[in-house]
Amino acid sequence: MPISVIIVNYNSGSFLVNCIAAIYELVKEIIVIDNASTDFSLSTLKSNLPMEGHRLRIINLNRNIGFAAGCNKGLSVSTQPYILFLNPDCILNPDSLHRMVQVMESGPQIGMVGGYLINPDGTEQGGGRRAIPTPWRAFVRAFGLYRLAKFRPQLFFDFHLDKQPLPQAPVEVEAISGALMLVRREAIDDVGTWDEGYFLHCEDLDWCMRFRQRNWKIVFVPDAPVTHFKGACSQARPFFVAWHKHRGMLHFYRKFFRQQYPGIVMGLITLAVWLRFGAIVLFHAIQGGCRILKPKHE
Repeated sequence: MPISVIIVNYNSGSFLVNCIAAIYELVKEIIVIDNASTDFSLSTLKSNLPMEGHRLRIINLNRNIGFAAGCNKGLSVSTQPYILFLNPDCILNPDSLHRMVQVMESGPQIGMVGGYLINPDGTEQGGGRRAIPTPWRAFVRAFGLYRLAKFRPQLFFDFHLDKQPLPQAPVEVEAISGALMLVRREAIDDVGTWDEGYFLHCEDLDWCMRFRQRNWKIVFVPDAPVTHFKGACSQARPFFVAWHKHRGMLHFYRKFFRQQYPGIVMGLITLAVWLRFGAIVLFHAIQGGCRILKPKHE
């Protein structure tokens, strides 16, 4: 298939080779951007898959430049009309990739396609199909007001669409996950590349916002399952990941909603984001303390 696959790798271990093995014979080229990994992921890849020719290319970076910048680095050397941005902890079903391409080719205004992200146990994973988490929607979610959606669905809308029944056919959505994005090069040329102001997290929401602003459709494909071992590459650094996730949230809100909400509201949003970050840090600190204090024989 006329696809360039771009995988940003950072210490993903054996997930990387499993991810690439699943798609190796299906696509024209695979570009791995390695963000200065220190584990065995690249050596395992090189020993398990043929490196000759141009199908598989590894670009080694001397520092971790982040996910968005890594995607742009791969994009700059890609050659195919379709670009698949794929997390190394995803395993793609061959039929799923064919189906995503089929949907992409069903309409010239479809700029981005996402598959049905599932957990290893087969349940649907959050993020594969979603609405944009505007400040109001985030407030509704944070305080559990989404439970009132049965009375006022438009007002108390929950942006987590995985809580809704799985559609029977491809459907247009506001956003999909950066873990798996099949994107039309023509659309990228129109919209622009990833915003490198994000280091990790929220850059996918940013891109979806910009695609929709330029009238490109984003489509979720329910019959294209992809197993995503979510968090497998970030569990070792929970504080680092949480910091960049919350920093990305603030960048996202300021970029797209600063003109729509009063300054005091944006200030409260900033406070809420950092309070949430503090709560997560405290949670992980307590968990870590409990593990240290736990008797080894238990």
